[in-house]
Amino acid sequence: MDIAESLRQNREERGLNPHELAHALGINHQNVYRWESGKILPSIEMCVKIADYYGISLDELVGRKI
Repeated sequence: MDIAESLRQNREERGLNPHELAHALGINHQNVYRWESGKILPSIEMCVKIADYYGISLDELVGRKI
């Protein structure tokens, strides 16, 4: 699984649409669409913010399996 897919999957597992996630993070919803399409990646600071919002680790957020 790639990072874009993992970002989408994590959001969907929580029953959020891109607009709801964007609102919770204080960003434009177009950023969420760009991340999930793989056009751009969120900054590390934003990844931390998303992981904290979901209550998961950065590894879980990006689909990294050890």
